[in-house]
Amino acid sequence: MADTETRLLMLIDDEPAQSRLISALAAREGWRTLVVSDAETAIATLGTRQGMQLSAIILDQWVPSENACELIEELKERRPALPILVLTASASPLLAVQAMRSGATDYLIKPVAPDRLMQALRSATKHEAPRDELQPLTEKLSPVLDFESMIGTAPNFRAALAKAAKAARNHGNVLIEGESGTGKEMLLRAMHASSPRVKAPFRMINVRGIPANSIESVLFGHEQNAFPGAFDRQAGALQHCDTGTLVLDEIDRLSLDLQAKLAETLSTGIVRPVGAKHGFKIDVRLLCASNLPLADLNGQGYFHPALLEVISQTKITMPPLRERAGDIPSLSRYFLSRIGAQPGLRALSISDSALALLNAFDWPGNVRQLQAVLFRAAVYCESETLNADSFPQLSELLGEIADEPRNPMQEGVGVMLYSADGNLRPLEEIEADVIRLAIGHYRGRMTEVARRLGIGRSTLYRKLADLGIDNAA
Repeated sequence: MADTETRLLMLIDDEPAQSRLISALAAREGWRTLVVSDAETAIATLGTRQGMQLSAIILDQWVPSENACELIEELKERRPALPILVLTASASPLLAVQAMRSGATDYLIKPVAPDRLMQALRSATKHEAPRDELQPLTEKLSPVLDFESMIGTAPNFRAALAKAAKAARNHGNVLIEGESGTGKEMLLRAMHASSPRVKAPFRMINVRGIPANSIESVLFGHEQNAFPGAFDRQAGALQHCDTGTLVLDEIDRLSLDLQAKLAETLSTGIVRPVGAKHGFKIDVRLLCASNLPLADLNGQGYFHPALLEVISQTKITMPPLRERAGDIPSLSRYFLSRIGAQPGLRALSISDSALALLNAFDWPGNVRQLQAVLFRAAVYCESETLNADSFPQLSELLGEIADEPRNPMQEGVGVMLYSADGNLRPLEEIEADVIRLAIGHYRGRMTEVARRLGIGRSTLYRKLADLGIDNAA
């Protein structure tokens, strides 16, 4: 890859405003952007001196007079190693599948957040190619709206869900903490769906996605002429959600001044828009999420103590996936069932060798990253079952780690004891899962599997036949 100062990006886009925005964002990290407006010019540019210096391509899917997938295929045929990012206004999984099968590296949905664009460019142009597969893709599946769809039997995870389900039934504020990708947003949506305020006004705001100079107006509203550009009066999210629920994701990114103002608003129940002489009485329930422990930030002077007190009437911590590794098999099967229901994809099973590989990784991106890796593998899978070969970059990254024995205490909690309706699963199903886990843990060494399960080899093979178990999970 070229040095940061000389990296060149080709943007295939005919929208001047969007081209200027993406060029400006890319320039923040040293990228120069070459903008072309159509497919013909883009292909011709590849053969020029500038074209030979390209480090990445961003393609707007709606390129005039050209099928985006056909263009991706032609670009990849001419420059196979060149990363191609697709930019589109559609969140359709089918379009994502088609673009990725044509050779796209990643899929960005407009309006793309600056951090997301930079992440995509960085991951697409890294030297460490094996890590590319592990970068979280943009969420392409509809969000989970109930507790029953949140999969896992790990004690710390079930405790978090139980606490959330109890808190959902009252009107108090709630703070959910946990690393990025652990499922905080899913839990917030499930809480709202189970809340007595479910039919009242609702809004979800990610603080990171709003410019710092706009967030006060977005939350509190503003009066006409309150600041340059305030041509009309605007009601803020707090006033909009009166009698309902406001969700603030990544609340730790609020400035201390706004934290203090929000704490006062929540304590008094009065919101005062920017430039207003009088406030408005509101009744709002606040559900918050933070990737960082707010108590630690408070101790370091980065989070206001008054706001911490008012939002943490109930505090829930979502465990990282590495602390609930036994849930990986059930999560993988669940995600594959949802992925298989998407247009352009089909239902896939997953083998014990693949599960052993997934269990060997520590998942810094947590559940969201696991879903992204499975989505990518499903897109390219040509058989009916994902196996270890379906994750080539993950295998390369892990090396020999996957061959090391796993901690049985971690794998043991991977057996689902309860069905989606909350009742215990049939003993036969639980037994089948235990045998599958044992086969994966001992890498198919059936004599060892039988010995560890305390049964004879003949008994083991009989159970395999009775339960319909083969080498695929």
